[in-house]
Amino acid sequence: MDFGFLYHAFGTVMLNPMNFFFVFIGLTAGIMVGALPGLTATMGCALLIPFTFGLPPVQGLLMLLGIFCGGIYGGSISAILIRIPGTPSAAATLLDGYPLCQKGMGGKAIGMSTVASFMGGTTGALVMTFLSPQIARVGLRFGPPEFFALAIFGLGMIITISGRSLLKGIISCLFGLLITTIGFDPLSGVPRFTFGSRDLLGGVTFIPALIGLFGYAQVFRNIEKMQIVPAVKAKVENILPTLKEIRSVLKTIFKSALMGTFIGSIPGTGCDIAAFVAYGEAKRTSKHPEKFGTGILEGVAAPEAANNGATGGAMIPMLTLGVPGDAVTAVLLGALTLHGLQPGPLLFRDHLDVIYPIFAGMIMAQFILLIVGLSGAKFFAKTINIDRKILTPIIFFLCVVGSYAMRFSFFDVGVSMIIGIIAYFMEYYEYPASPILLALILGPMAEGNLRRSLIISRGDPLTFFKRPISATFIVMAIIIMITSYYRIKKAMEKEA
Repeated sequence: MDFGFLYHAFGTVMLNPMNFFFVFIGLTAGIMVGALPGLTATMGCALLIPFTFGLPPVQGLLMLLGIFCGGIYGGSISAILIRIPGTPSAAATLLDGYPLCQKGMGGKAIGMSTVASFMGGTTGALVMTFLSPQIARVGLRFGPPEFFALAIFGLGMIITISGRSLLKGIISCLFGLLITTIGFDPLSGVPRFTFGSRDLLGGVTFIPALIGLFGYAQVFRNIEKMQIVPAVKAKVENILPTLKEIRSVLKTIFKSALMGTFIGSIPGTGCDIAAFVAYGEAKRTSKHPEKFGTGILEGVAAPEAANNGATGGAMIPMLTLGVPGDAVTAVLLGALTLHGLQPGPLLFRDHLDVIYPIFAGMIMAQFILLIVGLSGAKFFAKTINIDRKILTPIIFFLCVVGSYAMRFSFFDVGVSMIIGIIAYFMEYYEYPASPILLALILGPMAEGNLRRSLIISRGDPLTFFKRPISATFIVMAIIIMITSYYRIKKAMEKEA
């Protein structure tokens, strides 16, 4: 680490008005894209890459980094206010964010989301700046057994998001895993459960499924309650969390940020897995786990710190190894290549004039996010005051656009609506939707890597315990599931 180069990079980024301008524009555009259901940070970066062609590499990359950071944070806004995560990584945020909004604390929830995102993103950016090579070496050791064990570790968090009935949570998770089996077999390429439909050969696309679970289902609930439940009037004062509130979640924020950074640095994982793992860990170690899901600030801080920490983590393997950590960094990898830069070890040798401004830009983007998020929170929170009869058609329209925009397919709109109907009736009978989402995220990773591991080991199931990293994840998953079950059971008995 050349601190002279880093100091010069900070000066270049912060003192050059154009660099600051492009970070600001990218971050603001990212928040707007992330807040609209279905328009992910990946899509935002992909759409704006052509606008960077005529810019110097540093300014073009700084704008794309701003979109990345802003998009991940922006997804929490719609998750908190209308119970539709703008991005997959915000799906864990709505578990406590939306109940807070129902209590009239939408502004406070957005304020805590902003502060946690700032702290998590700054932690991830600092770790990326100073520890990139070391973390990349750990991520490089991940093979099929490690990825399968990581998926099992993530699925073990089902206990923490199942609500009051673990059995119903498991049933929801199995339903989600069943959905992931639709389409081509990941290894043999044989079609499964397509019922002769060509549109299902690629499986159920994740974004339409996400919108169906939390978008259309919410529309149906709004229609049902429109005449009998008065509209919630969100209180938009006291948006900035108090020092006491920040101190109460400070430990959770930093723990979640570090977890998110590490998980994000593992190629193929991403911000959504980091958010759910951090939420589950926060609930497991909390002194009051029974309050999670009812609307507490800790339940907003944990996933937001983790998914924003994962933004810095995901950049690590992309820059050091040329391997994207998630979908967004895959787009950024293409942007680097288009600008004549080849990610990998040689990038640190030949293009320090680009690497260090990227580090400085990621850190500066977090401070801009804090300012934009807090100054705009009052405006964001006011959206909940819109009359339900007006808001519901708007949500329905965004659901249609979001599910259509992924592949420009009306078939996806129909699939999303069907999943929304199923989710509506499941929640009516108190089957939670979050385990379905967790299964949709981790199911393909678990299945593909399980079969690859068994093929490599010639059917030996002990291969997962012969490798230290995979064995550690599996043992941790078992311990967490057992301890979480008894902690939650004890807390519910105490509450009763």
